[in-house]
Amino acid sequence: MAFETERRPLDDGYAQPQSWAGAASGEMDLGLRKYLLGVYNYMASGLLLSGVVALLVANTGLREVFFTTQNGRVGYSALGFVAMLAPIGMIFFMNANRQIGTLKTMYWAFVTLMGVGLTVPLLAYTGASVARTFFVTAIAFGGLSLYGYSTKRDLTGFRSFLVMGLIGVLVASLINIFLASSMMQFVISVVGVIVFAGLTAYDTQNLKRTYYAVGGSSVEEHSSILGAVGLYLNFVNLFQLLMSLMGDRR
Repeated sequence: MAFETERRPLDDGYAQPQSWAGAASGEMDLGLRKYLLGVYNYMASGLLLSGVVALLVANTGLREVFFTTQNGRVGYSALGFVAMLAPIGMIFFMNANRQIGTLKTMYWAFVTLMGVGLTVPLLAYTGASVARTFFVTAIAFGGLSLYGYSTKRDLTGFRSFLVMGLIGVLVASLINIFLASSMMQFVISVVGVIVFAGLTAYDTQNLKRTYYAVGGSSVEEHSSILGAVGLYLNFVNLFQLLMSLMGDRR
């Protein structure tokens, strides 16, 4: 049997009593905001740590450990390739892990290694263009994420197209390593920006669905860390792709 409080006319000067459903909805909204705040805190802290690592590597002797420079072009050393590829395996490991302590450790190790890869833009582009592009990325990411959170439109239908676009960008990027085509790189960058813009909105909306499914359970924090990984990767990829379009090379 549903419980219902006494109703009063809207204009009789009395505040409307809150229904049980309204109370539950209010608690859910408060929980959702807290959940998303945790996700964005993890993401922002990860970006900060990655930025610190990138600056450290770029301006110390660690630069020679992870990178080589030939004819003015920056390349990876053997250890640099390990640092670049390791995060891929770590993503699969984090998705399969259920221990919060281990997951947190893996997350901080993940963003640290990602910081090594983010050293490349610091070495290849001017400091002013890096700062400008980061600012543009932050504004675009914030707007896209806000759209994903607030829109009433179900973005699930776009997921398959976004995944196919992502696979296409990855395959084309691998091919262009050997072709070194500037035109192909331009197309990859433009398509990549569109794909990761869509993923940012979709992933934000999906975080809301995730919370409604696991909020208050033992896996809530686990899902918030994985959610942060997804948003972190969207931001980093948007930044790197926009750098290739907007950056001024040294």
